[in-house]
Amino acid sequence: MTQKSLPTTPVARLLEGSRVYLRPIHVEDTELYYNTLFDQDVRRMTGTQRSFTKDQIGRYIESKGQDTSSLLLIIALQEDDRIIGDIALQDMDSLNRSANIRIAINEQENQGKGYGTEALVLMLDYGFGICNLHRIELNVYDFNERAIRCYEKIGFQREGVQRDALFYNHQYHDSILMSMLSSEYRVRYVEKRTDSKRLQRFNEKV
Repeated sequence: MTQKSLPTTPVARLLEGSRVYLRPIHVEDTELYYNTLFDQDVRRMTGTQRSFTKDQIGRYIESKGQDTSSLLLIIALQEDDRIIGDIALQDMDSLNRSANIRIAINEQENQGKGYGTEALVLMLDYGFGICNLHRIELNVYDFNERAIRCYEKIGFQREGVQRDALFYNHQYHDSILMSMLSSEYRVRYVEKRTDSKRLQRFNEKV
């Protein structure tokens, strides 16, 4: 999902990083989202097997605005507002304080540049710090080695393997279950951020 846009009004940004920001998805994004679902590389990496109509996608986007158990956001670049993918917290369970996360960075020119890593950390921070989640999990297919390395680098832990979970391109593939707990996230990111701010304030005084 890639698009160059020249907004005439300020973009409503929910989460902002140094290179990307996350904003709500709108019905106006239907065409873009629809075309992405027919990109062969995106379909393979996400295990998308079904075909969809544009009307179905439009209704899906509208329904997401009413779904309190999920949060679907567009990933765009800070430098030019170009849309490069989407990310979602899904199946949020308020009793067990758990959720599933998924992300798609579209087109190879946008992959391997750290955009997905930044978007994931932004969404994890929102999930643990705002939604008060305790556990966030994801599934990744065994052939998606780049994504697996990215998730492990961020701090996700492997929990198990769902054998032959996906049938795609004439063969079965395993799905790897990974997760992160709120305590693990805070040690890895929040405490380091706090220590960095303390050090900065100390250096400013001396």
